[in-house]
Amino acid sequence: MTNKNVITCLDVSPDSDFSIYNIPFGIYSDTSITNHACSAIGDYIIDLYELANNGFLKINKDVFNLPFLNDFIQLGKPITNSIRLNIIDILSDHQSELITNTQLFNLVFKKQNQVNLLLPVRIGDYTDFYSSIDHAQNIGTMIRDPKNALMPNWKHLPVAYHGRASSICVSGHSFHRPKGQQKPADSELPIYGPTKLLDIELETAFVIGKSTQMGDSVSTDQADDYIFGMVLFNDWSARDIQTWEYVPLGPFLSKNFASTISPWIITLEALEPFRVKGYEQEPKLLPYLQYQGHKNIDIQLEVYLKPQNGSDNLLCSSNYKYLYYTMEQQLAHHTVNGCNINVGDLMASGTISGPNPSEYGSLMELTWRGTKPIILNDGSERKFVNDFDTITLNGFCKKNNLRIGFGSCKATVLPSN
Repeated sequence: MTNKNVITCLDVSPDSDFSIYNIPFGIYSDTSITNHACSAIGDYIIDLYELANNGFLKINKDVFNLPFLNDFIQLGKPITNSIRLNIIDILSDHQSELITNTQLFNLVFKKQNQVNLLLPVRIGDYTDFYSSIDHAQNIGTMIRDPKNALMPNWKHLPVAYHGRASSICVSGHSFHRPKGQQKPADSELPIYGPTKLLDIELETAFVIGKSTQMGDSVSTDQADDYIFGMVLFNDWSARDIQTWEYVPLGPFLSKNFASTISPWIITLEALEPFRVKGYEQEPKLLPYLQYQGHKNIDIQLEVYLKPQNGSDNLLCSSNYKYLYYTMEQQLAHHTVNGCNINVGDLMASGTISGPNPSEYGSLMELTWRGTKPIILNDGSERKFVNDFDTITLNGFCKKNNLRIGFGSCKATVLPSN
């Protein structure tokens, strides 16, 4: 692969999320395009339909003229990986007509800030895991006995629940503060109204790239063949609604009102150089959850809060490598009973917290259930998310001269309607 991070007419900053080592996939629209598949380099999107239409990619161009990437992903990794590598080769050729021909350049390359990035896949089903041991211990300490913070099953299987795919929105959206039942500590009966404890959840998610039939199981060794790539994910939570409703079947209205996804899918192949060793898993897991090699990924994660008419405040810095259970284990557990999966299905990590307080991935932890408010740079404080606050998740990997990022995962909270 090329070592160049500068291509003719396109100066790519060393700090860019979209270096030549990345080449993610997404969907965009603008004033003239309804929906084309795209990739990214530096500050530009790359229109893949036009790239194929002009003979630079050997693929049926129509697969890039659809509202979602599902049909492209379903072609399989031999094809999708070859397209990614072809794009890298094209961008490495400084004498390419694509770069030297101004009319062609303007057809293929467009500034990211001048287009709309859309939901990248049609999400059929969505599962949310609970795979950060630091997060699980913190929550368990707060709501149960600190000596028994983890439930008895936690170190034996990746706990999860099925969420709501219809309310997953792409970065840049806004949503109204959810309403529901809550039970105040000083009341014998529940009340109804807008949540007072709206929280963030710093997560990633992976996109299924290969379907299975009912009855099939995917092993940890096979899992990477079924994972197309990753996105950032904010699984918003209404903690007061959740506390009242979650027994005995888990979260419902406290989670299904909104989740935010970043628009770019970062391929598993782009993430391979950043694999690292994960947690030691004791007690030893059952054979179907065991795996070989390094399967965690060193992804730096950040959360910012911006109040209305204010500036960004860094709330926390965490890392994907702190997950106790890997994506491969999550997928193996999800399918061990024969549950079938489909291209475009989304599986989220659950809140990612690290061992230090500055690495906690939710306000529930950062403010320790509201008892330790965060002071913002304008002097105001936050226990949970206020109306008109904007939350932004960022993520990137860096190793030597390699850097790839996810872009932003952003949403704004509006008052309850």
